[in-house]
Amino acid sequence: MAPLPEPDDLTSLVIRVDFSDDAAWDMLQADLDGLDDYSHATYVNDPAFADVTIEALVERDASAADDDKVLYLFLADATTMTDDEHPLLAVDLDEEPGRTFRVPTRWFIDVSANLSLANMDFEEFADAAEADGTFRGFG
Repeated sequence: MAPLPEPDDLTSLVIRVDFSDDAAWDMLQADLDGLDDYSHATYVNDPAFADVTIEALVERDASAADDDKVLYLFLADATTMTDDEHPLLAVDLDEEPGRTFRVPTRWFIDVSANLSLANMDFEEFADAAEADGTFRGFG
């Protein structure tokens, strides 16, 4: 099994797993890219990931060589594509493989930047998620 794609430096991997609406995917990318002047996402738009399970992603990353491991990623699933907040599904592949929380595009930069720089751990964001499992900032 091939390793997961590597994100570009200081960006987070955003994998499209729902292929039902190309316009929604384009809008999601525009929303994420429009958050500020810097790129925070490496997009994967590969039908090979259609409907992939979290378990399969965890297994795929676990079987990769240490240099090819991805610590976390974000999935653009059906909820992402249809919900007004476009909440990506954040997936931990390192400390608690398979642990998830949702992050609306508005808070994506906060999560992505801190995880990519290792300023904060996945669990800090997951623990701060609201009762519905969505991280909407600290506070």
